[in-house]
Amino acid sequence: MPETLPAGVAAPIPAPLRRRSHGLFAGRGGAWVIGLSLLVSLLALLPIAFVIGVSWQTGWATLSALVFRPRVGELLLNTVLLVVITLPLCIVLGITLAWLTERSNLPGRRGWSLLATAPLAVPAFVHSYAWVSLVPPIHGLSAGVLVSVIAYFPFLYLPVAATLRRLDPAIEDVAQSMGLKPWAVFFRVVLPQLRLAICGGALLVGLHLLAEYGLYAMIRFDTFTTAIFDQFKSTFNGPAANMLAGVLALCCLAMLTLESTARGHARYARVGSGSAREQPVACLTTGQTVLALALLTITCALALGVPLFTLGKWLIAGGAQVWEMAELLPALQQTLLFGVCGAVLTTVAAFPIAWLSIRSPGRLQRVLESCNYITSSLPGIVVALALVTVTVHYARPIYQTAVTVLLAYMLMFLPRALVSLRAGIAQAPIELENMARSLGRSPARALWLITLRLAAPGAAAGAALVFLAITNELTATLLLAPNGTRTLATGFWALTSEIDYAAAAPYALLMIVLSLPLTGLLYHQSKRTAGR
Repeated sequence: MPETLPAGVAAPIPAPLRRRSHGLFAGRGGAWVIGLSLLVSLLALLPIAFVIGVSWQTGWATLSALVFRPRVGELLLNTVLLVVITLPLCIVLGITLAWLTERSNLPGRRGWSLLATAPLAVPAFVHSYAWVSLVPPIHGLSAGVLVSVIAYFPFLYLPVAATLRRLDPAIEDVAQSMGLKPWAVFFRVVLPQLRLAICGGALLVGLHLLAEYGLYAMIRFDTFTTAIFDQFKSTFNGPAANMLAGVLALCCLAMLTLESTARGHARYARVGSGSAREQPVACLTTGQTVLALALLTITCALALGVPLFTLGKWLIAGGAQVWEMAELLPALQQTLLFGVCGAVLTTVAAFPIAWLSIRSPGRLQRVLESCNYITSSLPGIVVALALVTVTVHYARPIYQTAVTVLLAYMLMFLPRALVSLRAGIAQAPIELENMARSLGRSPARALWLITLRLAAPGAAAGAALVFLAITNELTATLLLAPNGTRTLATGFWALTSEIDYAAAAPYALLMIVLSLPLTGLLYHQSKRTAGR
């Protein structure tokens, strides 16, 4: 008589199916998946290899002369001041807005929550364009900090708000029962549980500060990225630009190490779903409500009002003639073409690594995955310089072609597709593939009929994230695109460089329209992650 299993306990997989449970990893299929994953990861290491190789070939004497000079010290000081001032402001603003919209009785807090996320739809260099055209004298460190905070604070707001929704309210009840005041509960109980969200958001902001070019070039604030681009475009001085790229890469790796250290090893997970009730909501006094509404109004006015007002002003001033369809439509088509091709290429390249991550996790898989994450943290200009050097010396036929541009997009944005693909594949049980193969389907047929269909929503979400990142990408496209290529971002940049702000406005508006779905996707994802 067969043994009856308790309710909720899955039956063991029969031995024949257990032997076939790896499916695609058996025989040639496994070799192909591992081989493709290795190839993608080796390509991802090109920028790091470029930095090391150039440093080695340059020699210590030339390297020290290029690195240890006053100009590099000035750029390093600017970069450090920018990061040290901007990050705390973003953290404080993000936490404050997240607490007000998630844990207070602020009027219209759901609408304010959406407005706090909306600045992500405006590319950073469009923020800078809006401020420069509205206040022409704005420049330098103070301008860089102001525009950076209003452009990047949502990277802190989103993860902190999502974490606040997930916290178990029983922990705060216990703290209050021990006599702690509300402010003490927040700083001693709630804030420590936000560490992962704060560290992750701060890392994203810090990497954007190091990588951004258009924002700081427009307000005339020199950073490593602006100096590298100017050096490369003006004199094509390879050694000087490459050494600056090496210092910038070291800054990125230092930031990754600092974030990993600050994150610590504390446990933040809980067993069970926690208390089945709403999060506690603080009742604000009239004065506190007025201050909170003032803070949110000022933030939204600076982050959304200024760009929208400026765009509206220039569109009205330019009239119908700024909508030059003969130039605007080709730029839109080129942007969509690069976006679609880049998204498809990146998603396909991410599939073998995501598959290994779920179906055959291990040390090799972790190493391959880490290669892609490290490279994606490097600024686009470092990736572009690496591809310029490699294609000029070893792959001249693809130098300054669309192939090189798409390869740069793949290296820069692969983790965006990888994360979504991994989640989608995880929702496709291996048992369904085993059942299909037991009914006579080949491994490839079972993969197509079962896993790929179930993972399709995750793949689509990853491709959408990559597509929208490509539509706003500026630096790598400027350096790598073939002559005559004009995307919305490069067209916008060319016109603003000529101080033709009215003609640039339609390009900025189209980029915002294309970015709105990404903002909605991120907002929806944060709500879904929190189970709301």
